[in-house]
Amino acid sequence: MDWGRILFIFFTLMCLTSTIGFLFDPNIVLLFLAAAINFISTTLRVGIRKPLSSELLASSIVADFHLIPAFLWYQILGDLDVAYALAFGALVANLFSICLILIESAKVRDIDY
Repeated sequence: MDWGRILFIFFTLMCLTSTIGFLFDPNIVLLFLAAAINFISTTLRVGIRKPLSSELLASSIVADFHLIPAFLWYQILGDLDVAYALAFGALVANLFSICLILIESAKVRDIDY
């Protein structure tokens, strides 16, 4: 088992589920958690040298560039509609990231078995 990979996938799934949590219950705290967890996931992706690592990092940065402005827009201006639209963009980027992880996992053979 690769514990680094487990931690990486854990934070990626947490990004997705926390964004969905905000979309289900629009709360500023949930949006902040989604942005913070996504930022942690982005920092975990820096320096990984795998076949799809550049695509994974790009999708994470896209989600960051959606969630951070969504949080600021909702906190400062109080406009939930724009924050909701930006959170949907982050959701699409996180779904794309999960698809890339599944593709990469299907290609890699684990020799520890």
